Amino acid sequence: MTELELKYGCNPNQKPARIFMEQGELPLTVLNGRPGYINFMDALNSWQLVKALKKATGLSAAASFKHVSPAGAALGLPLTEVERKIFMAPEGELSPIACAYIRARGADRLCSFGDWAALSDECDADTARFLAEEVSDGVIAPSYTPEALEILKTKRKGGYNVIAIDPTYTPAPLERRNIFGITFEQGYNDLEITEDMLQNIVTEQKELPQQVKHDMLLALITLKYTQSNSVCYVKNGMTVGVGAGQQSRIHCTRLAGDKANIWWLRQHPKVLGLQFVDGIRRPNRDNAIDLYISDEYEDVLADGVWQDIFKVKPEILTAEEKTAWIAQMSGLTVGSDAFFPFGDNVERARKSGVQYIVQPGGSIRDDQVIETANKYGIVMSFTGVRLFHH
Repeated sequence: MTELELKYGCNPNQKPARIFMEQGELPLTVLNGRPGYINFMDALNSWQLVKALKKATGLSAAASFKHVSPAGAALGLPLTEVERKIFMAPEGELSPIACAYIRARGADRLCSFGDWAALSDECDADTARFLAEEVSDGVIAPSYTPEALEILKTKRKGGYNVIAIDPTYTPAPLERRNIFGITFEQGYNDLEITEDMLQNIVTEQKELPQQVKHDMLLALITLKYTQSNSVCYVKNGMTVGVGAGQQSRIHCTRLAGDKANIWWLRQHPKVLGLQFVDGIRRPNRDNAIDLYISDEYEDVLADGVWQDIFKVKPEILTAEEKTAWIAQMSGLTVGSDAFFPFGDNVERARKSGVQYIVQPGGSIRDDQVIETANKYGIVMSFTGVRLFHH
């Protein structure tokens, strides 16, 4: 197939719409549903991310995409008991690719609502069963087991979007796009991100454990497919905060850091002890947890809405408790798609437990940024490579 007609483009008024190949066949097959323009944009960007991540680390990888940027990305490492609870994972042993997607979606469950899922490996029944319980628009993977495909075909009244992509497909060396009727052309960004990029450590502290190297690779590869400007916080093989599409670097760092704080607060004993009413839907539970962590929750309690969500009126999570809990965060890695222009980015990252930084370097104030990192014993690597994505 060289062409696939779509219902419309980014918006319903943008017709006609299609995806097509100027030469050769489309390297993908729609196995179920009718994906739209934005679905395909998410699918193709997210597939590149997970394919690159699998190649760089040798581990199964998954991503949860929204509006052409990842809400989360992760490696297929085993889930802890706390992760099983906060990510709403099923009991029992799970495949690496299922763990990868559960962790990718769990990175930011609020932003992953209605996501596009991408899997580096064949979609199995474990992954399909978890997807079936979530609000999601579709999934892309190199293949599907028969059982997995049957499960996914029952989702959204049979309309769930399922795409299989040829894992051997390589795009043309030049890519084109039109903006306002004008054609832009550039070389396809085939830059391969590897551990060799991490060797230029510019700080006094220089030790990089293997897990941190994987976290740095995850941060960089995630940034490569995130709308710029972007900053990414990572911990133990999963993103915990992605700040995308901001005009200011410090705002990226703050946004991603605030998301990392929320990820950590979801593990607070008071949050883990929340008792929800029977039959509450997963999105409602996610929204309730996000609200409980926020500064607005006391106002909601005063309105008496809690009875619709919780069996027992929860005790307030105070500002002092939140501050004390966040202060316990440690071992995080932060990556940036372009250089940190000032030390304020390091200062903000440090407040969310960052001990490792990977960034291109090249600012006229690199000395100030390095000095700030040294002040807190942070290990920082300069890659020399910018990762803008637009």
